[in-house]
This record gives sequence, structure tokens and C-alpha cells, in this order.
Amino acid sequence: MCGPAWSGQLVELYHYRDQSQYEVDAVLENRSGQVVGVEVKAASTVGPGDFRGLRRLADRLGDDFIAGIVLYTGTSTLPFGDRLRALPVSAMWQLPAPTGDRLD
Repeated sequence: MCGPAWSGQLVELYHYRDQSQYEVDAVLENRSGQVVGVEVKAASTVGPGDFRGLRRLADRLGDDFIAGIVLYTGTSTLPFGDRLRALPVSAMWQLPAPTGDRLD
């Protein structure tokens, strides 16, 4: 189980590969069966083919598939269809913009 301080969800971490060799590098599943798939690419560009495994996983899981993310070395967040996004790997180290809410 993974339960980092920045997440309120406990998740299981898996790798997905089916008989047709579609695969997803990391599959995060919460206790409710909701899934986020993550692919990691060492490339500065992404295309529809990079989402092949994520699309297959989404088709298999239906509504339990929450999001599919391809992390890449580019600089833009790009949409690739319903619940599919390419994100710069640098986004993993960026904090979200402040909301104006104060905690003190």
C-alpha cells in the first residue's frame, strides 16, 4: 500500500500487460476499484500511439478508469481524449497555485 502524506487515498500499485502486449507502466487502484494509469516516456513529444495501453485499460475498466497520464520530457500539458492527458514530468515537482485559503 502506498499512502504518501500528500494523498488522502490509499492505493495499490500494479503493472498492466494483456495477452496482446498492451501495457501500462503503473496502475494505481484505490480501495473503491477506481484506477489511474501512468505511462512514462523518455521523449519530448507524445502522440496517440503512446496512449495505446491506457486506452485498452480504459476500455476494460469503463467508469472505474478515472484518468490516464503519459509523463514525458516536454513542457506542455496536452489532451488526448476523454480522461487522457500528456503531462510534463516536471509537473510532478510543481505545487498547485495557491487558492487564497489560509490555514492559520
